[in-house]
Amino acid sequence: MTGAAASRVRGGPESAAHAADHLTHVELTWVEKKIEYWIRFGEPAHEQILDRRRRVLSFRPSATFAFVRWAANDFGTIISRIDIVRAVAPGEPYQTLPFVRPGGEILLKVEDWPKVERVLLHIDAIEATGIDPCAVAPDHWRHVHHRMSAGQQPGAYTASRHDAWLKRRSVVS
Repeated sequence: MTGAAASRVRGGPESAAHAADHLTHVELTWVEKKIEYWIRFGEPAHEQILDRRRRVLSFRPSATFAFVRWAANDFGTIISRIDIVRAVAPGEPYQTLPFVRPGGEILLKVEDWPKVERVLLHIDAIEATGIDPCAVAPDHWRHVHHRMSAGQQPGAYTASRHDAWLKRRSVVS
């Protein structure tokens, strides 16, 4: 494998194909009990299987997804993190994020397993109301991020809040 190809395989510079397709690419890895990167919710436009442990999911602009990263070594957990990200369109500003190319608008960023677990339970509660987490108002994910950063309990995302978001979005669009 050449140096450039090896660099891409290891998460280096994005390939020319990825640069031209206007999608947001997320590299997922699963090595049981060592590295577990996965998507909790999101609607990928494309999936590329790299090998039995790695794949790349690609999301269209404006798609929202939750990216969970957990890794451990011989001494225990070294990272627990969840990011809820909105994929960006070409020319939009974005924040960089490991394993996400080119990056995205980070709506929520939480580290430490107990907090990550609280976010996962919050997502479960939203799904229990029949609402797809991909369709949740971006402001709600920011609210959850800020409340958790302040050590507070985030407010519930209710059907009436969701209806208000859908109406606001239809007026603005």
